[in-house]
Amino acid sequence: MNKALAKLHDRITHANSLVCVGLDSDFSKLPEQFLTHETPQFAFNQWIIDQTHEYVAAYKLNLAFYEARGAQGWVELELTMRYLRNKYPEIFTIADAKRADIGSTNLGYVQALFDHLGFDAVTINPYLGSEAIEPFLAREDKVSIILCKTSNPGSDELQDLEVGGTSKLWQVVAEKVSRNWNKKGNCMMVVGATYPEEMAHIRKIAGDMPFLVPGIGVQGGDLAGTLKAGLTKQGRGLVINSARGIIFSHDPQAATQDLHQQINSYR
Repeated sequence: MNKALAKLHDRITHANSLVCVGLDSDFSKLPEQFLTHETPQFAFNQWIIDQTHEYVAAYKLNLAFYEARGAQGWVELELTMRYLRNKYPEIFTIADAKRADIGSTNLGYVQALFDHLGFDAVTINPYLGSEAIEPFLAREDKVSIILCKTSNPGSDELQDLEVGGTSKLWQVVAEKVSRNWNKKGNCMMVVGATYPEEMAHIRKIAGDMPFLVPGIGVQGGDLAGTLKAGLTKQGRGLVINSARGIIFSHDPQAATQDLHQQINSYR
């Protein structure tokens, strides 16, 4: 188990939690009281983190919500990561960036996300193949989370295509990640809560590899079905993300605690 996955494992144990809070801090949806701050996204994130940290295993930041604000958004992303590193260094952090490219471009992504911002993990698009993601996989101290079966309704357009007449594309990705790309033991996969049947199949392929699970909450994923399909025998193996359903709720702390309790009632 690499350093970052060991951190996640320890946090799951300490907090008795599989919850990931998505800091998808859409500027247009921020509560009015934060808009007077010099750094409103950071102020909002800081408040959410302080409200929810007791119940979480991870935080996931979707970079689009920060990049949309240009240089100021990047500053507030940096401030958020610095706050997490300094005050809650034990909590696993995920850059939801869906990166992958070729050549030196990827080295820039690796340096920005892992070294400059200090994320423990990043989401990766497998479409360009192993050549494109090798700079990420080479980082034995970090985690690459490869998109396998995503939670969006349109995922079947490509991910459900048959390959070789016997397998769906998502199955081929699961096999590639499990058998070929995880040589350093630093891979996870994205498997959506909206597809529990597929998750059960991917669990058989991947063994105890952890999954990042979007789709709970606003997207309507089946929590009970997800836990039944994806939990390992040790009651682990899932990092279950909820973003809008927590951060824009009336009481983020209560919403996080409720999800924490729901998950643990099945574990």
